[in-house]
This record gives sequence, C-alpha cells and structure tokens, in this order.
Amino acid sequence: MKISLIVAIGENRAIGKDNRLLWRLPADMKFFKETTSGHPIITGRRNYESIPEAFRPLPNRKNIVVTSQRGYSAPGAIVVHSLEDAIEKARGMDTDEIFIIGGGKVYAEAMEKKLIERMYITHVHGDFEADTYFPGWNAANWSVEAVARHPADERHPFSFDIRVYDRVQ
Repeated sequence: MKISLIVAIGENRAIGKDNRLLWRLPADMKFFKETTSGHPIITGRRNYESIPEAFRPLPNRKNIVVTSQRGYSAPGAIVVHSLEDAIEKARGMDTDEIFIIGGGKVYAEAMEKKLIERMYITHVHGDFEADTYFPGWNAANWSVEAVARHPADERHPFSFDIRVYDRVQ
C-alpha cells in the first residue's frame, strides 16, 4: 500500500492563508477529485474544517481527521489523534493508496518522518502571500514525471503544472 500526498503549491511553496486556498483552479480540483476518489484521505482538523460544510466529508473517500482535540467530532469521518493512527486506520481499508491532503503541519510531519512514497504536486505559477507553506524536499531523493500542463485562461487565473514524484531514496 502506497502512502501519497497531494497538494497544490505556489512557486514559493505557499499553500494557504487564513485557512483558505490561495486560488481557484477548476482543472486542478478535478484532478484532485479523480485522483483521490475511492481512497482513504488523511487530513488535519483545520484543513478539514476549511472544506465547505456542504462537502464534508469529501464524498467517495473515507475521511480520516487528525486532531489533538479530545472529544472532537466530525460526522461521517473517522477521528484519530496521531498521523500514525490515521495511517493504521487507512491500512485496514481495502485500498492500494492512501492520500494525505493537508494541511501544512500534517504535510511537514509526514515528510519529516519519511512516510511519503509518492507526491502529486500541482505547481501553480506565481508567488503568493501565505501563512502556510509546503515543506522543502531534496529533489535528488525523488524521480519526477510530468502529468499535465495547464495555461491560464478565463477559468484559471494562473497557469500550473501537475507532476508526480516517486521516492527513490
């Protein structure tokens, strides 16, 4: 079972501000939905709460929320108190891939502990003001494959590239 993460980042690794996304990119949202559908997703509490209530839990995915808050409730989702517990719960599900979908602290912990085998990263072309950033990574430890390139257009204010990184070391 592969442990992956999926994220959209600016050129300065920005991913969010005030618990919100920095851009609206419908083609990237479609890629996210298609890639994660049918798989368990792991998210931090703040990231989970940033999803509009009408879309929580994300459909066609087992939503696992990591929080240090005892007694936290997320109807329709599984609540755990550590990233390791979340991964263990996901391993018990019938799947070949688990997705970590954020936020910044969860990404940083997963990267620091070297839990990630694959990264699906949408590289949004631009530097953005943010309060949450994706952690840096050593490119020498990852092979990269270009998946898609999308120009800016009337529905997408920024151009972006989607790449898949697989750990090699």
